[in-house]
Parts: sequence; C-alpha cells; structure tokens
Amino acid sequence: AAAQAATSREEVHTFLAAEKNAGRLYSRFSVVLVLVNIVAFVLGSLYVPEYYDPAFVPFQCGPTCDALWFGNNPDNDLVFLHLGATSVLEIVTVLLFTVELGARLWTADLERDAYRGIMGRIRLLLKFDCLVDLASILPFYVDSFLLRETDMYASQALRMFRLFRMLRIDSRFDFALCLLDDVLIEQRALLGTAAFVGGTIWLVCSSLYYLFERRNTDMIYCGAAPDYCGEEGAIDTSLCTYDEFGFVDCSAAGCPQTDEYPEPCYSLFRSVPMASYLTLLNLFGEYPMISNHSTLGMVLGTVVALIAVAFFGIPASIIGSGFEDIISRRKDEMMEIKQRSAALDVLEEEDQREEEEHAFVAHDEDASLSSCLYNFLHAQTGFWSVFFEYYTLALAVASALAYMLDTMKSKDSNSTLPAFFGQLETVSAIVFTAEYGFKVYSIVENPMYGGKGDFMGRLAYMKNFSSLVDLVSFLPFWIGYSPTLDGLLTGAIRFVFSSAPSLGSITQCFRLLRLLKFERYTKAFTTFDDIIRENIDVLAVTGFTATIMWIFFSSVLYFTERDNPDAETASYYSTVPRSMWVTLLNLSGESPLSNYSTAGKVVTAMIGLVASGLFGIPIGVLGGGFEELADEEEEGEVEDEDESDDQYEGADDDKCKPFEKSCYQFVNGVGSKAAGIFGLVTYTLIVASVALGIVQTCAGYESFMQEVDAMIVVFFSVEYMLRLIGAPADATFATNASLGGLKARFRFMCSLFSLIDLLAIVPFFYANAFPGSWIDRNDEYLRMLRLFRLLKLEKYFPSLTLIDDVFRLKKQKLIKTIFAAGTLWIFFASLLFLAESEDTSNGIDPVPLYGCSAYDDGANVRKKRFFLGIGQGKKKLASNEMDCTMSDRFTNFFDSFVYTGIHLTGDYPLIEYNTLGRIINFFIVVAAVGVVSIPAGLIASGFSELVEGRVARKKSLCKTTAKRGNAGDDWYELRLAELQGQDPPKSRFGPTCDDLQYVVHNFLNGDSGASLAFRWIMTTVTCGNVLVVVMESIPEVARYLDREIPFDVIGTFEMSSVAFFTVEYVLRLFSAPKNVQALFSSWTYATTFFGLVDLISILPWFVYMYLRAFGHVVSGSEIADVFSVLRVFRVLQIEGLWGVAFSKLDNVFRASKEVLKATALMAMIVWVGCAALFYIFEQNNPNFRECDPTVPLFGTENTPGCYDFASTAECNEFYPGMCSQTAFSDLPSTLFLVAVFLQGEWGLTDFTWPGRLVCMFLCVAGIGLYAIPIGCLFDNFGAVIGMGNEEEEDEEDEDDSEKEKMD
Repeated sequence: AAAQAATSREEVHTFLAAEKNAGRLYSRFSVVLVLVNIVAFVLGSLYVPEYYDPAFVPFQCGPTCDALWFGNNPDNDLVFLHLGATSVLEIVTVLLFTVELGARLWTADLERDAYRGIMGRIRLLLKFDCLVDLASILPFYVDSFLLRETDMYASQALRMFRLFRMLRIDSRFDFALCLLDDVLIEQRALLGTAAFVGGTIWLVCSSLYYLFERRNTDMIYCGAAPDYCGEEGAIDTSLCTYDEFGFVDCSAAGCPQTDEYPEPCYSLFRSVPMASYLTLLNLFGEYPMISNHSTLGMVLGTVVALIAVAFFGIPASIIGSGFEDIISRRKDEMMEIKQRSAALDVLEEEDQREEEEHAFVAHDEDASLSSCLYNFLHAQTGFWSVFFEYYTLALAVASALAYMLDTMKSKDSNSTLPAFFGQLETVSAIVFTAEYGFKVYSIVENPMYGGKGDFMGRLAYMKNFSSLVDLVSFLPFWIGYSPTLDGLLTGAIRFVFSSAPSLGSITQCFRLLRLLKFERYTKAFTTFDDIIRENIDVLAVTGFTATIMWIFFSSVLYFTERDNPDAETASYYSTVPRSMWVTLLNLSGESPLSNYSTAGKVVTAMIGLVASGLFGIPIGVLGGGFEELADEEEEGEVEDEDESDDQYEGADDDKCKPFEKSCYQFVNGVGSKAAGIFGLVTYTLIVASVALGIVQTCAGYESFMQEVDAMIVVFFSVEYMLRLIGAPADATFATNASLGGLKARFRFMCSLFSLIDLLAIVPFFYANAFPGSWIDRNDEYLRMLRLFRLLKLEKYFPSLTLIDDVFRLKKQKLIKTIFAAGTLWIFFASLLFLAESEDTSNGIDPVPLYGCSAYDDGANVRKKRFFLGIGQGKKKLASNEMDCTMSDRFTNFFDSFVYTGIHLTGDYPLIEYNTLGRIINFFIVVAAVGVVSIPAGLIASGFSELVEGRVARKKSLCKTTAKRGNAGDDWYELRLAELQGQDPPKSRFGPTCDDLQYVVHNFLNGDSGASLAFRWIMTTVTCGNVLVVVMESIPEVARYLDREIPFDVIGTFEMSSVAFFTVEYVLRLFSAPKNVQALFSSWTYATTFFGLVDLISILPWFVYMYLRAFGHVVSGSEIADVFSVLRVFRVLQIEGLWGVAFSKLDNVFRASKEVLKATALMAMIVWVGCAALFYIFEQNNPNFRECDPTVPLFGTENTPGCYDFASTAECNEFYPGMCSQTAFSDLPSTLFLVAVFLQGEWGLTDFTWPGRLVCMFLCVAGIGLYAIPIGCLFDNFGAVIGMGNEEEEDEEDEDDSEKEKMD
C-alpha cells in the first residue's frame, strides 16, 4: 500500500510538473481557463447592476448568462445554491484550482526536500505561486460560506490574481519579475542612499507646498460636494474662507457646513499628507494643478521642474539603468548563441538580398519588355529611370500634402481645391498602380526571384516590405472607389465603432503611407524590423508581463475608484475596460487624474514608483535597440577645433590702430584689471536686464525700476560704441587695413551680436524721442527684445554654436530616426483626426478660439472654469447642454498634428477620446513614443559627447600632475585625503581638554554600543520632529490639540528637542578638533554641510522665540506656522548620522561644471525664449480667458461678450475688473508654465497657431536640449555617491597606463 501510495504521488507530481502529455495538456487547459476567467471578469464589469450602462455593453446578459459566466447578480439562475453572487465558471475554476493546490501540497516533498513535513509545506505556501493560488480560491470560500450576508465582492475582487498563474506557461515569463529582484540585489548599496534623497526631497517639497498653498482659494475642491451645494462649477471658491486650523467654510458660496457634511469643500493642500500626493505627481513630472498655483507655489513648482525632478528620479533611474544593464548582458548572451547558429545569417542574407535586388542589372540581347521594365524600375540604369523615381517620390509627397490640406474644409463653396486634390489623387493612384504592376511583372528578370519560377518569384517579391508599401499606395483608392465595397466595409467598421469614420475617409488616410517610399533610402523601418527580430525573446516576456500588470492594476483601480465621489474620476473607472485606458496612461508615467480615493492614491503612487518602470521595459527595448543599431552605422566625424582657454583673438597689430585695439581688449575683458571688471559688470547687467524685462510684464510693475533700466540701456549703448570702434582689432571682422576699418565695422554691424544689441537699444531711444509713435505704443512687446541679450553670453559660454557640430556628428542617425519619427507622427495624426473629427460625445473645456463656448446659454449651467489638467471637476452634461467636444479640437489634420506631437512626447493632457481614439493612442503609447523620442535623445547625447570631448582634450593638454581625486572633489576632499592617518593637533587648553575631546568624539562618532544607541536616539528624535510637523498640519489633529489637550504638547516636545539638538551641536563643535572629517577644525565643521544642518535644526526656534518675546510674532500666526514647518529640514540630520548624499551636492555641481557651462546657457535660452514667445502669442488667447458670470460669453451687436474682444485689456475696459487671463498673463507665470512644458508635461494645450508652433518646437527638440544639464547632474550625482565605480576604476587604470608609457 505504501509503495502504491508513493507511486501515486510520483504520478501526480509528474502530472503537475507537465512532464508528460497529460500534464502538458492540463497545463494548457489551465491557461485557457485562466484566460476565460480574465475575459469574463473584464466583460462582467460591464454588467454589474450598480454601474450598468446599456451604451457600453456589446450584448444583453440575462440571469442564465450571468449564472454561466459573470456572477454579478445574486438572483441569477444559481440562486438555489445559496452561495450569493457566483457563476458556473467561478465554481468550476475554484474547485479545479483547489484540487490542484491540494495535490501540490501532497507531493511537495517530491519537488524539494525543503518542503517535507508541515513546516516545509508552510514554506511552500509562502511561495509566490502558492500565494497566487490562495488569493484566487480562499475569497470564494470566505464570501460564500463564512460571510455570505456581507457585500465584500471578495470572489470578484481577488479573481484578478489568477492573472499571475499565466507566468507558469513558461519559465521565461517571470523574466521581468526576476529582473526586478536581480536589480534590487545588485543595486542595494545605492538604493538606500538614493531612496533617502528621493524621500527627503518629497517630504520637504510636500511641506513647502502645504505652506504656500494651504490658504489658496483656487485649491479648494468641491467636486464631491453634496447636492444642496449645486453643481461643482457653480461654487465660487473665491468666496470661501479658512479658519485657524485649515478647515474650509464655503457658506458664502452657497455650500454651508452641516452635521452630515462638516466640510463639503476642502483644500487639496489642507495638510502635509494631502499635499504629498500632488507633490509626488509633480516629482513624477505631472502638474494636474498647473493653473491654480499661487505665486510662491509657482516658484516652488519651477524649482521642482528644473532641479528636484532630476534628483527625485535617482532611485527610479538606478532601477532603470539596472534593468538596462541586465537586459544588455542577457541580450549579449543570446546574441552569442545566435551567432553560433544561422539566426544572424538570415538577417544578413535578407539585407544582402535586398541590396542585390537593386544592384542587379538585366542583360537581354533581345531587349525584351520585361528586361527593359526591370532596368527602368528596379535597377534604374538610365537618366529617365532616376527621373521617374524622383517623380514618384514627389507625387507621394504631393498626395500626402493634398490629403492634409483637404482636411481643412474650405468655406468657399466655389473653391476648386477639392476638385484639384481629387484629380491629383486619381493621377497618383493610376501611376502607382501601373508602377506596381510593372515592377511585379519584371521582377523575374532578377535571378533571386526568377529562379523560383515566374509565379512563385513574383509572389515572393510581393511579400517584401517595399512591395507592400507600393501596394498600399494605390489599393485603398480603388477600394474606396467602389461604392458597393465602400458601403459594405463602412457598415462593418461602424458595427464595431459606432462613431468611426467612413471607409472613404480611412482610405484617404492611407495616402500618407506613400511616404514610406523613402524607406528605400533611409532603411529606418527596416532597422525597426531588425530590432523586433533581434529582441523578440525579451519583447515577448516583458510585453507579456507588462500586459498582466496592465490588467491587474486596471482591476485594482476599478474596485477602488468606481464609487469615487468625484463624478469624473468614477466615470473613468466604472468598468474594467474603461479603467484600462487611464491605467495604461498611469503605467506609461502619466497621471491625467488626481482626485483619487486614499486607496487609489496608494495604488497610483505604487504604479509611478515601481510598476511604470517594469511596464516601460518593452518600450525602452524598442527605442534603445533603434539607437543601438543606428550606432553601428558609419558616422561622420566632426573635427572640432581645439579651444583655447583664452577666448581673446585679436587681429594683427599692423592692421589696427592702438586706440582700436585698446577698445577691443577692454570690452573683451583683456589687458587690465579694469577690463576684467567691465566684463563682470556686463555679465551682471545682461542678467539684470533680462530679469527686469520679465518683472515689467506683471500688472502694476510696468514701470518697475525704470531708471535702472535706462541706465542699463545707456551702458550697453556705450559698450556697443566701444565694440564698433574696436571692430578693426577683432580678427573676426578685420580685413584690409587700407580701408581704414570701415569694412570691419560694417561687417560687425551686420553680425548677430550687433543686431541683438541694436534690437535691445534702438527701440528705447526711439520711443523716448518720439512719444506716441508705433514703437512707443507697442513698447510692451518690444521689451521682449531685451531678452535676446542672453545670446550675448554665447560669446563667453559657447553652446548654440555646438548645434551645427551636433548635427554633423549625428547626421546619418538623425536622418534615419527623423524619418521614422516624422512618418509615425504624420500617420498617427491622421488616424486621430479620423477618429476624433466626428466625436461629438466627449465634452471638453471651452475653446472659443476654435469656435465654441462652454455650454448652451439656454441650459443655464455656465460654470467657473476650474483647470485641473484635463478639466477635473468638470460635470457631465446632457447632449442638449454640450457645446464644446473633441471634434472642436480635431477639425483638420494640422490640429491633430499638434495634439499628436504632444502625445508622442509621452504626455496625455487630453484623455476624452472615443473608443477608436483610445485604441490608436494605445499604439502610440506602446510603440511610437520610444521611437519618436530618439532624435531628441541623439541631439542631447551629441552635445554631451562634444563637450566631454573638449574637456578630455583640455585635461590631456594639462601639464600639471595634481593628484587625481573622485568626481567633483575640491579642497575639502583633497585636504581630507592628506590628513588621513595623521594625529590630531594638541589642544591649547592642555591634555585634560584633549582627553575630553577624544571621549566626546568617540561617543558621537564611534562604533561602541553607547555611540550606536545615541545615534538611534538622535534618529528617533529627528523622525519624531518630522512626524510632529506632518501631524500638526492635519486640521483635525490641530483642532484636537488646541481644544482637548490642556497643555502645549507640541511646544514642550519642541523645546526638549531643541535642547537635545543644541547640546549635540555644542558637543560636536567641541570635539571637532579630534575629528578628521572636520579637518580637525571646529570652524570647518561649522561651515560645512553637517555643521550647517545642525545649526539650521535649532536656529529657527531661537529666532522664533526672540521675535515672540518682543511681540514681533504671535503664536498661531502665519509667520509662526512658517517656523513650525521649517522643522521638517531636521530630516537632513539623519544623513550626518548614517551616511552621505546631500552633502555631496557641491561635488556634483563641480563635476558637472564643464557640461553645465556649455549647455545651461542653451537651456536657459530655450526656457526664457519659449516663455517670451508663449507670452506674446497667448496672453490674449480667449481659450484662457475668464469673465464674471454677469458678462455674456458671446454678445450681440450692441453688447460684446467675453470672447468677442481681441484682448483681455479691451474686455476690462468695457467690463472693468470682470475679465482675467487664467494663463500666460505675465512672463513670470509663463516661465513657470514653460518649465513644466519642458518636463514633457503639457497641462495646457489649446494654443493659438503661433503658440502651437512653439509647442511643436519644444516637442521636437526643446525638451531634449533642455534635459541635457539635468541629465548631466544626475550622472554626476551617481558618480559622486558611488554609481559607476567600475567605469571610474577603468578610467583610472587607463590613466595609470598612460603615465607609465610617458615615464
């Protein structure tokens, strides 16, 4: 019996291990069963009674259908079982998986000896696979038998965990999860430090946002207010007030507090914990509250966008780079295996075959028609064949442009353009049809195809990529040309997508595919095909894992958000299919919504911190593989001229007069100390001039420091005259001395920097000389010309001049990637236009510039505009109330082109797409974003390569033999290295003082039990202080402490903490002469990072007590709250106790100095220049205009409306103080918006056409150029704290070998 039992167990174990056919068959069946469960779960969410909407269901499902598949209704046909809401599918699945789990436990010891006995089986149950099984089956038993009367939805909610059983299909499918484990193990030494950096930045920024925004009425949220408050948009939050604890009272706005609803409206920054979620979104690069920030909030938001995002992203970047390294290593291993086989040879043979196809020339003595056609179309042996090739390419471009222009419907019914476009398309289709037919007919002249026989050879050719491109160039035209076929296919399409365009519109869109004819010259998509084939294994396993994560998190958010009190958020999560759309964007790094429940915020934060990195692996593989293959192409080399440290280059002395040379040297800071001071003043005044120009755009500051502005203009006028006089001494302009310098001065006056000076100077003098002139009236715009003075710094910090070098360096790669990116951009823009041009069901915020207002005035539901990214808080309207829809944004191809460009940067400020639009955007997210970002990445890497090359050449020319340190080392690190191993100096107060200093030093910094205990106490007190700041910010806690606690608990704890920190600070000062880290100096300790942190932790309290003692500050006032929140900076003390991170920031900036010098100016020019253009173009955009409710949106003949005025100023002249601009109203606020745009976050999108051009520039190149200095800071931060040690060691070894050779 024992032998039979053992045999049975072995057979069961073999069956479960799928080692035999029966086991493999069961394994496949279980996979199918899981898939059926997942499909049933996703579709079943459409039929949940509480959220059922007939408009979104593909078919009706009665009691029998529900009993078979979904189990949503407890009254279905299985009611006799008394198990609650369940289904046959659920019962069968649970029973089968229960038996399987029991069998696995029964045979566990046969799998591993460690699973023997009860403890071994418990150990097995704790494995990931078994936990998935338990999560899949236990909730059913609990829900059906133990808690039958409750409404837990447990069996449905946890059914999604069965997804992870799919990982058992193949051991490769847990590849991504195993990768995460490998990365965490390899990078564990750095992740702790990086997590401290990210967490500290998050905490500090959250506290500052709370401090700046907690009294901002624009941050009051009423989206979940009860019905008695009316519609959310009807509540004027400017009438709401805050009490001393931070509670919001909107009684004056018609939304009073009641016992049931004590706070119907609340601030989104009412406490540090609440502020932390929105801060986290900002640190992800998402700004859902972009138009609601206060002035200080904008300043902080700008700092976050410019700097904090880069440092906060270090942990994610470590994980990302770890993924990249491991994937690269495994890919190299797979490549080695493939190289041993014929896998790579297949690719090479196909490429060679394609080249031979065009290189072969047919020789036929009889000159048959077939050979002539082959030589003409394929081999292109003559002039006319090349001409015809260029003609077809031109025809492809012309037909594509014709399609784009044809989408702009002309209002002139007599226009001949549509007829012309139709004729052009007919001619194009005929030409491309004939070309394709002749190519297919003649291809058999090539032995590569002819050797297979005429039919099979032509068929093989027709399957080539280039042949398929030729086919789609004309086939859609003939399909759409047939009325019967057009009607049949259009009906089929609209059966699936009710609002889909007609087949005729779709076939017209396919004209754009003719642009792929250029593929023959660029090989861009051929490279893309090679990438997919080379990385098919990685893409399969990571793509499969990403899909599982997508469905899993969509299901989780479906359960957490479908009952969200915010109507808009709940509408996007009412079913799992709808939830999958926004979750897809979350996993791609987007956060278009922000009003989640607490559970939803936790889940979306987890997605942003971890899951988006895993989800992005396949996208990164596609983009990285494209660039990697492009790197293998032969690149042009840029011979960069050696830079001289001295940028002064004068003309020969015999070609200029002494006075001219003196003027030239003086303005260039050469020759004397006074000249150096003049140069420093010039730099300072350039920055001051730009800053004044920015401030003077603010309302009420138009004349701010006007006298200083005039003095600056006079200074630059004098500087210009000196440069003009000294032009003959400048080698750039000096020519023939016999001309007396006249030609040199003329050439100088025509130079770029001269024109910049004139544009900044001349309008000032002209406006003062001729008051009331056109220049004087438009002085507001002409002031923007002063911003061009930033370009003058280019002479001292060359950056823009590197652009030409970058393009030459990356020429071949840029041609290939720009073609691929541009083609995808055009094609997806046309698809989105087709999908959304007729979308009148999805309402949007008012876009009067595009021809629509907010709502029908007759509906009497006009609302105050509440910008939250995509319009959060926007109520859903009935069809008779809706006026602005997505069709107003996508009126033609060019409108769609702009929005598609924004999406291709990875940002989704618009999410109100129909079903077809969402499917198109799915492919944009998973495929196109990675490819389109490559050109910008190439430009950025080109800048880095050029600058680093120059730095390397300077180092190689350096004759000094200074001791090499780590990245960014300065005097402190070098001095510390010298003092290592030396004895501390003796104290002037004698040996007793020495002994006491040693004792204190060993106690504070030693490794004894007492020292460790002291550090843990310090850490606990520090964390306690931070926790107090966080808890005290919560209004409920603050009110409880004020009213229920008889004594000042917070004040007592603060006083005790300050006393503790003060004693610790004094002891460190006292023992510093015996601490080598302080360079044996109390002053060094006090003036370095750790000493300053210790001082900052106590100084605000003493300042506050001093001010309070003399009546300058009252307890509970705004200033007192500022001092209270500043305690959060004490978290930096933890660094001094356990490690280093922020203390190395100065090293980071020193290590980045050279790249920052070359690129920071360029980034600043992009930032300030684009902000100035946006300000000029968008300051009167009616899409961003808001008027008082008493002002009509559109007026009559005698009474103009809000949107009828050309400018907001004109609106205020007619309606005093009733019109305002919600965005781009002044340059400082525009700088904040553009700083956010440069992060790839487009919180605003409905620009004028000039603004759209600036937007597209930022999408194409601006974001990449701007990211160079930020990326450099990250790289060097990693180098300073220890990332990339292997590379540094390799460099040191190379330097040592070079020194040995020199010796």
